[in-house]
Amino acid sequence: MKNRKVIIFMFVLSVVLHVAYGQHHIRGIAKEREALLQFKAAIVDHYDMLSSWTTPDCCQWEGIRCTNLTAHIISLHLPGQYSESLFLGGHSVVSWRYISGEIHKSLMELRHLQYFNLSFNDFRDTNIPEFLGSLTNLRYLDLSSSYFSGQIPTQISSLSHLKYLNLAHNYYLNGSIPPQLGNLSRLEYLDLSGNSFEGYIPSQLGNLSNLHQLYLGRRYHSALKIVTSDQWLSNLNSLTHLYLDSISNFNSSPSCLRTIAKLPKLRELSLSECGLSDHFLLSFNPSNFNFSTSLSVLHLSSNSFTQPMVFQWVSNTTSNLVELDLSWNLLEGSTSNHFGLAMNSLEHLDLSYNVFKGEDLKSFMNICTLHSLYMDRNNMTEDLSLILHNFSSGCVRYSLQKLSLVSNHIRGSVPDLSVFSNLNILDLSNNLLSGKIPEGTRLPSHLEQLLIKSNSLEGGVPKSFGSTCTLELLDLSDNKLSEDLAVMFNHLSGCSRYSLQELSLAYNQIRGSIPDLSAFSNLKTLYLYDNQLSGKIPEGTRLPSHLSC
Repeated sequence: MKNRKVIIFMFVLSVVLHVAYGQHHIRGIAKEREALLQFKAAIVDHYDMLSSWTTPDCCQWEGIRCTNLTAHIISLHLPGQYSESLFLGGHSVVSWRYISGEIHKSLMELRHLQYFNLSFNDFRDTNIPEFLGSLTNLRYLDLSSSYFSGQIPTQISSLSHLKYLNLAHNYYLNGSIPPQLGNLSRLEYLDLSGNSFEGYIPSQLGNLSNLHQLYLGRRYHSALKIVTSDQWLSNLNSLTHLYLDSISNFNSSPSCLRTIAKLPKLRELSLSECGLSDHFLLSFNPSNFNFSTSLSVLHLSSNSFTQPMVFQWVSNTTSNLVELDLSWNLLEGSTSNHFGLAMNSLEHLDLSYNVFKGEDLKSFMNICTLHSLYMDRNNMTEDLSLILHNFSSGCVRYSLQKLSLVSNHIRGSVPDLSVFSNLNILDLSNNLLSGKIPEGTRLPSHLEQLLIKSNSLEGGVPKSFGSTCTLELLDLSDNKLSEDLAVMFNHLSGCSRYSLQELSLAYNQIRGSIPDLSAFSNLKTLYLYDNQLSGKIPEGTRLPSHLSC
């Protein structure tokens, strides 16, 4: 009898251990497997994303996860596979694998489902299914970027355990935002941006006291509005990220910004394309208006600021910013040195698409923490050497890692750049630079990418460029270079021959024939088209082993 009890005990223990350590071969729940097969039958799967859905064990299917103990399905993870292969010079190849068709109501059988992700697929002309509201165990729901249309079903408000809801960038979702979403009391993440909603943001969202991240608007010429007298935002004391882009009437609601400024944990705030102007800023008294000290990212792009007073306002209301975006405004003129001295944490500053002149760069030369500065498409017409000399007079020359001056009207040639000791990326493309690059022009010792395409440079590449041991990308395409190709490669054959990965010399007037390139051991991409190369490629000419195009 005693031995029998021991045998039974050992059998039970063996079963428990098999289950606990995943050695038990789970077959799944039959009705849940059937539900998935009905779902598959309604799906259009041109890319065979569901090709594994044939074996008996549905818990082993792609995108499916079951619990070890009960074998119930708890996760359905089938996002489209969107990828962009980005070359160093900005060239990219996009690929997208997705499913489409109908989302079958058989999924209602997955009563234990906690995680549901169908993002980046193609469900155009399809509404978000109302039956999703019956999956009451859901914690995570992501239907973003899948072209759903119609309105948000109010049934979603029944998902009382939901912590994450992402319906962003479906574009054709319309109507008003359901006030019932305020019932999702456990919600921590809500993204409804990039859709076609209209009407007022419901004040019931103020009930979401656990919300950490909220993204609304972000659609060009959005019809979404904020109730100017409403204090619903003041209840969201857990917010760390707040994006209210393209809210059409925000500029008439200074009180909302006062409320936002008091949110104690707010780290990121975006008010892009909200019609904000200098007049809006004048409605605030800096002495009684300050953002929380936690705010580190502020986006104010695509507004109507014209005067540098916005810099003064920012430095008076928040001094802990790490990132400031004021691109796509109408800003011009220089600000006082106070801004540079006050912003002692600022690392990223985007002032692209404004009307600054080159001399205005002096305003930022004392931001000793600045890592990246974007000044694309402004109104710089001065000589490059003068612009950089004025800018490099302060401590920013030691901190700056990326500088972009693309699409201005900058003149002159390429000066010595070695004063910017930590610069990694310099982009001078699409300007009016001309003449030869002087021999001996030194590059920053840590420079990785130099782009001077679409200018009017002549001659060739100075030997000093070949002495930059970190150079990975050199783009001199669309100029008037005419030096012999073999000479150019000879000038680059210093230590940069080991680091260079992409070289673009296309659209020039370069002469000669293709020399032996095997010394450039890491070169992956080489563009030489639209030049004046001639003759035969010499017998025995070797190419770099990693060259792909």
